[in-house]
Amino acid sequence: MGEGPERSEEKPEFYPDVDKQDLFRRGYIAEKSSHSRGSTVDLTLVERGTGREIDMGTPFDFFSPKSWPEDGSVTGAQRENRNRLRDAMRRRGFAPYDREWWHFTLKDEPFPGRSFDFPVR
Repeated sequence: MGEGPERSEEKPEFYPDVDKQDLFRRGYIAEKSSHSRGSTVDLTLVERGTGREIDMGTPFDFFSPKSWPEDGSVTGAQRENRNRLRDAMRRRGFAPYDREWWHFTLKDEPFPGRSFDFPVR
């Protein structure tokens, strides 16, 4: 169907500031994901009671410098929310990824060189 990287219907939602062809090169998508090692999680904070997501400044899987944990364009409240998530995950042995506020990898991975390929239910 010949859709170029800039014409993808997903571009505005997931990577408005980055060319699709650059997502791997710029570190937004890994050749081998640490998720397949069972040691990485993507998560956010939600309000207790309502289950509504807390405002982190960008949506999940938004591939842009705006999603970098240290991005300066977010508000003070959004930065506080990102820091609260990061600090909670660090206390539990996870390391943040410098390109995604939602992405954390267990520091002492039990299977650092191994990938798994099975359905998760």
